[in-house]
Amino acid sequence: MKIIDSKSLGEAIRIRRKELKYTQAYIAEFTGFSVSFISDLERGKATAEIGKAITIINLLGMDILVEKRG
Repeated sequence: MKIIDSKSLGEAIRIRRKELKYTQAYIAEFTGFSVSFISDLERGKATAEIGKAITIINLLGMDILVEKRG
Protein backbone atom coordinates (compact mmCIF):
# COMPACT_ATOMS: atom_id res chain seq x y z
CA MET A 1 0.00 0.00 0.00
CA LYS A 2 1.36 3.41 -0.93
CA ILE A 3 1.27 5.81 2.02
CA ILE A 4 0.45 9.33 0.90
CA ASP A 5 -0.77 10.88 4.15
CA SER A 6 -1.50 10.17 7.81
CA LYS A 7 -4.90 8.66 6.97
CA SER A 8 -3.43 6.04 4.64
CA LEU A 9 -0.77 5.19 7.23
CA GLY A 10 -3.45 4.76 9.88
CA GLU A 11 -5.50 2.59 7.55
CA ALA A 12 -2.51 0.32 6.84
CA ILE A 13 -1.86 -0.04 10.57
CA ARG A 14 -5.52 -0.84 11.31
CA ILE A 15 -5.71 -3.42 8.50
CA ARG A 16 -2.57 -5.19 9.71
CA ARG A 17 -3.69 -5.12 13.36
CA LYS A 18 -6.97 -6.76 12.39
CA GLU A 19 -5.18 -9.35 10.23
CA LEU A 20 -3.22 -10.35 13.33
CA LYS A 21 -6.45 -10.31 15.39
CA TYR A 22 -4.93 -7.86 17.87
CA THR A 23 -7.17 -5.43 19.70
CA GLN A 24 -6.22 -1.85 20.34
CA ALA A 25 -6.25 -2.73 24.05
CA TYR A 26 -3.73 -5.53 23.46
CA ILE A 27 -1.38 -3.20 21.58
CA ALA A 28 -1.79 -0.59 24.33
CA GLU A 29 -0.97 -3.11 27.04
CA PHE A 30 2.05 -4.44 25.15
CA THR A 31 3.51 -1.00 24.30
CA GLY A 32 2.36 1.10 27.24
CA PHE A 33 0.71 3.56 24.85
CA SER A 34 -2.89 4.59 25.47
CA VAL A 35 -5.79 3.10 23.55
CA SER A 36 -6.75 6.65 22.58
CA PHE A 37 -3.31 7.17 20.97
CA ILE A 38 -3.69 3.97 18.95
CA SER A 39 -7.19 4.97 17.93
CA ASP A 40 -6.00 8.43 16.88
CA LEU A 41 -3.14 6.88 14.89
CA GLU A 42 -5.48 4.50 13.07
CA ARG A 43 -7.85 7.37 12.27
CA GLY A 44 -4.97 9.28 10.70
CA LYS A 45 -4.41 12.00 13.27
CA ALA A 46 -1.67 14.09 11.67
CA THR A 47 -0.05 15.03 14.98
CA ALA A 48 0.53 11.44 16.18
CA GLU A 49 4.09 10.95 17.43
CA ILE A 50 6.26 9.36 14.75
CA GLY A 51 8.39 7.43 17.24
CA LYS A 52 5.36 5.75 18.76
CA ALA A 53 3.93 5.06 15.31
CA ILE A 54 7.16 3.36 14.26
CA THR A 55 7.10 1.24 17.43
CA ILE A 56 3.60 0.01 16.57
CA ILE A 57 4.52 -0.57 12.92
CA ASN A 58 7.47 -2.73 14.01
CA LEU A 59 5.32 -4.60 16.52
CA LEU A 60 2.88 -5.45 13.73
CA GLY A 61 5.69 -6.87 11.61
CA MET A 62 5.59 -4.06 9.06
CA ASP A 63 8.41 -2.03 7.50
CA ILE A 64 8.63 1.57 6.38
CA LEU A 65 10.51 2.20 3.18
CA VAL A 66 11.26 5.69 1.91
CA GLU A 67 12.26 5.99 -1.72
CA LYS A 68 13.14 8.84 -4.01
CA ARG A 69 10.51 9.39 -6.72
CA GLY A 70 11.31 9.02 -10.37
